[in-house]
Amino acid sequence: MYQWRKFEFFEEKSGGKGSIPAEITGRIDCCSGGRGRIVIGCDDGTVSLLDRGFKHIYGFQAHASSVLFLQQLKQRNYLVTVGEEDQTSSHLSSICLKVFDLDKMQPEGSSSTGPVCVQILRIFTTQFPEAKITSFLVLEEAPPILLISIGLENGSIYCIKGDLTRERISRFKLQVEGPVETSDSLITGLGFRVEGQALQLFAITPTSVSLFSLNDNPPRRQTLDQIGCNSNAVAMSDHMDLIIGRPEAVYFYEVDGRGPCWAFDGEKKFLGWFRGYLLCVIGDHQINSKNSFNIYDLKNKLIAHSMMVGEVSHMICEWGYIILIMSDRKVLFIGEKDMESKLDMLFKKNLYNVAINLVHSQHADAVATAEVLRKYGDHLYGKQEYDEAMSQYIQTIGHLEPSYVIQKFLDAQRIYNLTNYLEQLHERGLASKDHTTLLLNCYTKLKDVEKLNKFIKGDDSVSEQRFDVETAIRVCRSAGYHEHAMYVAKKAKRHEWYLKILLEDLGSYQEALQYISSLEPNQAGVTLKEYGKILIEHRPAETIGILMKVCTDSGETKRISSNGARLSMLPSPMDFINSFVHSPQSLMDFLEKYVSRVKDSPAQTEINNTLLELYLSNSLSFPSISRENVGDDLNFKANNSWEVANGSASGKKTKPFTEGKDVKKENDRQERFQKGLSLLKSAWTSEMEYPMYDVDLAIILCEMNAFKDGLLFLYEKMKLYKEVFACYMQAHDHEGLIACCKKLGDSSQGGDPSLWGDLLKYFGELGEDCSKEVKEVLTYIERDDVLPPIVVVQLLSKNPCLTLSVVKDYIARRLEQESKLIEDDRKSIEKYQEGTTSMRKEIQELRTNAKIFQLSKCTACTFTLDLPAVHFMCMHSFHLRCLGDNEKECPECAPEYRAVLETKRNLEQNAKDQDRFFQQVKSSKDGFSVIADYFSKGILSKTANDTDNT
Repeated sequence: MYQWRKFEFFEEKSGGKGSIPAEITGRIDCCSGGRGRIVIGCDDGTVSLLDRGFKHIYGFQAHASSVLFLQQLKQRNYLVTVGEEDQTSSHLSSICLKVFDLDKMQPEGSSSTGPVCVQILRIFTTQFPEAKITSFLVLEEAPPILLISIGLENGSIYCIKGDLTRERISRFKLQVEGPVETSDSLITGLGFRVEGQALQLFAITPTSVSLFSLNDNPPRRQTLDQIGCNSNAVAMSDHMDLIIGRPEAVYFYEVDGRGPCWAFDGEKKFLGWFRGYLLCVIGDHQINSKNSFNIYDLKNKLIAHSMMVGEVSHMICEWGYIILIMSDRKVLFIGEKDMESKLDMLFKKNLYNVAINLVHSQHADAVATAEVLRKYGDHLYGKQEYDEAMSQYIQTIGHLEPSYVIQKFLDAQRIYNLTNYLEQLHERGLASKDHTTLLLNCYTKLKDVEKLNKFIKGDDSVSEQRFDVETAIRVCRSAGYHEHAMYVAKKAKRHEWYLKILLEDLGSYQEALQYISSLEPNQAGVTLKEYGKILIEHRPAETIGILMKVCTDSGETKRISSNGARLSMLPSPMDFINSFVHSPQSLMDFLEKYVSRVKDSPAQTEINNTLLELYLSNSLSFPSISRENVGDDLNFKANNSWEVANGSASGKKTKPFTEGKDVKKENDRQERFQKGLSLLKSAWTSEMEYPMYDVDLAIILCEMNAFKDGLLFLYEKMKLYKEVFACYMQAHDHEGLIACCKKLGDSSQGGDPSLWGDLLKYFGELGEDCSKEVKEVLTYIERDDVLPPIVVVQLLSKNPCLTLSVVKDYIARRLEQESKLIEDDRKSIEKYQEGTTSMRKEIQELRTNAKIFQLSKCTACTFTLDLPAVHFMCMHSFHLRCLGDNEKECPECAPEYRAVLETKRNLEQNAKDQDRFFQQVKSSKDGFSVIADYFSKGILSKTANDTDNT
């Protein structure tokens, strides 16, 4: 114990000149602190209250004779005192217990001044015989319940429990079994221990330490030790441990017996406990009037303060001070220095370990603790004890800026210490991206693969929080530790980084494809969009297989229909088209496979457009409109235009390909053209109103790549017959022209008969001998009566290579037909003239001559005709009774007459329907006959129009 260091962590306050106020005249027998005041009891029965400056507040007469014990309660502003009163009866004890309410004062004019005494209780009764009181202690269980323990000289303890102010109390007695001699059985100290619901009472005599369990009924006693102590050498620690002082040592007791023992030599006159410190007033055996007052820090094993004092009569703690009341009425105030002062004292002596222990024991805040550790680390660093310094710096993590430590250890000689510090930063989750970069660089410079593996592949459950993933990947990748970078990327599900390493650093295309195939379809699609180009360049077949799986959500080869909503949720093949920018052949294969498996895709139109662009490209470039192709197409078109303009009649088909091309490429081109034609037809069938591709784009592609078959199909589907016809003429394909006119010039099939006229015009302007073709064309013109003979002759007369023999038979047949028609018309005219003359004659007779009716029978009833009778101009006669109400028209002729009128009315109505008239003119082979028919019926006559207007 003598090796303990001594420090002055405490100091005297108020200049050491405090003293008991003059208002207190009696001898001080007892005192108590609490609630910011000091209460002092004297032998004259007075109680005085002192404030923080040890000034007298007020005093009052508590007992008539003397105040033996007192205790100020903390939960209620009550004062409990034990003192002597005047002897009023020989049978009654003079010792009384009083309870004062310090918040209530006696009213003015009363016989006494001071607080109100709320209860006076006799301690000794017939059941509890009187004895000398040696110790006194009050426990506030739960206000207003109090538990008062009174230790006696004979080894007994009287206990009073309850609400004293209302006299709702119970009494019980505890007996300490001690030696026979009375002097060794007196109760020198008491101490309550409250732990949860357990309530225990320590009782100390000069020769024993006992513990009573007050929860038991009756209370159970156990002896903890066979040694004890004298009065005033008893205290309770903050941890509810009993402390007793004997000349040879200070003993601590717990509920199960003796605990630590501290060998502080000397007579312990007073013991106390203050903020974790043990307070001892130790008598000097050489000088009776001198005592040593020591403050021990038991946890750190140091003497926090030591001083010589005179004779101490009382020791209490209040206002954060240790207060010593001396026998000469002097008062010492001893206060603890602030933490900064104590630490400065230790730092000056380089006692950093003591400082660290001190801040821990004082429960200082983390910032203050870290500052002490930092200073200790700086001290060790200055002594070049780098390992020990780093151990201190590590303890400051979370409070000290890491850059402060890192800068000190950046030197290559101290890279191991720096690595240790950075590891601790990551373990506690406080590392930044820069710290991760620095740590990984340390590993790579040290080539410590084992530690790198542990850091990267260590605790999988927390690896994602220990470091920044992207930083770790980047550093490992740059240092050549690709395996570690890939592990981190895969663990963190950073697929883009994993694939970047495989493809850009390692060139492991097959492994990259296997990794992508293991991902979820959505994630696989995202990675393929980013890295599809390089994968298709090196592994086209496998990449297309994964794309098919992603876009169809199925690895099977079955056909998929888009009846459900699932197909619309899948990625579109067009989302990946950028990946094929340098691989048009692979793109064509991919789209062909997709179309063969998926029908009615939401992106079907875009897919067909792309396929057409690939199929119709001359050299399978993407996009197909390349400079080479454009140049070839322009030369091809220019040659064709020149030939058409100069009337070339070679009769040979122009070759759409340059002669220098390789045969294999030529075959491939023809095969793709056939695929393109099949796609054009399959995506625009006769049942479809609109095609599943962009028609304008298809026409442009066909024209730019001289794909005549595609153009012909598109123009035909769009009913652009003139353009179809122009294609054949441009190619000088006479057989195709005639076949085209046969197919598209049939009006019964919705064709355009005027195409025959255009064809005949073409042959007339051709400038070469085409007699055979002209004769065939004239056959169809004659059959459908497309052109008048005079027009035919005029068109063919422009071709100097054609002779009259070509049209001689046609003209002869047409003249014969015209002569026959003229003869038929002449006969019809004569017939109509005779009928007209007969009608006019009949009308004249009806107007000028009388009509004789000779019928003798009624036309309706066939009975003999008698009067009254009605005769009609149609030579029908009727009884008047047979006609009924209709006397103005003949019942026999009325239906026929009405039919004629209805027909006339319909004709007149049709004359007003101009659309129908022009439609008949347009659809008829002989429009003039339609007009003549309308005139013959009088519909278009001036008379009819005037009648309508009137």
